[in-house]
Amino acid sequence: MAISAIDSITPAIEHTKQQLFNPLRIGQWTKLAFVGLLAGELGSSGFNRSNFVFPRHPGASHPTIPGFDFAILGALIAVGILAGLAIGIILMYVSSVMRFVLFDSIVLRECHIRWSWSRRLGAGWRYFVWKLAYLAIGSVILGVLVGIPAAFAIASQWYKDPKEHIVPLILGGVGIALVLFTIFVVTAVVFVLTKDFVVPQMALEGISASAGWRRLWPMIEAEMGAYASYIVMKIVLAVVAGALIAIAALIVGLLYVVPTAALSLLAILSGKAAGMTWNAHTMALAVAVGCILLGIFLYLVSLISVPAIVFFPAYSIHFFADRYPPLKAALYPALPGSPVSPGTVVSS
Repeated sequence: MAISAIDSITPAIEHTKQQLFNPLRIGQWTKLAFVGLLAGELGSSGFNRSNFVFPRHPGASHPTIPGFDFAILGALIAVGILAGLAIGIILMYVSSVMRFVLFDSIVLRECHIRWSWSRRLGAGWRYFVWKLAYLAIGSVILGVLVGIPAAFAIASQWYKDPKEHIVPLILGGVGIALVLFTIFVVTAVVFVLTKDFVVPQMALEGISASAGWRRLWPMIEAEMGAYASYIVMKIVLAVVAGALIAIAALIVGLLYVVPTAALSLLAILSGKAAGMTWNAHTMALAVAVGCILLGIFLYLVSLISVPAIVFFPAYSIHFFADRYPPLKAALYPALPGSPVSPGTVVSS
């Protein structure tokens, strides 16, 4: 009988303890923090107004605004939007490949970033294309379900006298809110099931995400209650893990920030006593030191999240292993107790 969602917690915890503490290696923790961050395992305007000088032409009663200023502004906005989209797409691709790197790291109980990255480019690309297509389809559905009621309300000119149409406006708002919530839940569940149960199939057999879903859906239909329990348990575990990480980060922050602030104040006072003043060099030094201290703090916080980065993929893998024999074979090698080598996982 396949293991349940609740029973999968114990082997996932043991897996996490063995991988992270047997033995304890800071290098592996650092690699896993980096991979987990990129894999996504773990969002009033204000600007200074310039003083424009509007030249007056003879005979002109109103100032004119040079057109090139608006052209430059529009170009900068367009470039910013395109750059943001490009960066987002690049990060999505990196995240797609890193999802397989994280999968390999959990199955092998060892993180080999370069080895796994070079072998997972194909699978990562297929996963990336699937995510783009899924987001595009979701955006179209969202636009249709929300856009049609909005267009009807605008065409009916309800906005001119909203008091006369208060009931349909309220009902329409509630309906749109429910649609948005439903789309959000469905999208989140599909993404979770894909990264937890389709990615292993893509990694071990080199199939596409759509082919993985064609295999997964009959499994879900056969055990609807088990997979529903898995989703519920994952939400509960995520809330608990988030609270624990937040508490640990707060403790680390207090232990780190308070002494750092005291030492910084002491350094400033000592510098003043020695006759040092704020200038370009001392300000640059202060910024550099501040960046280093901030980087150290972020590194410490990232290490705190490593147990969760390992636990949640391990949780999904142990839940799915009994239902997917190739994953069970990769997770438990043929010779019990033998060391796992990178060749154990089938590369795509």
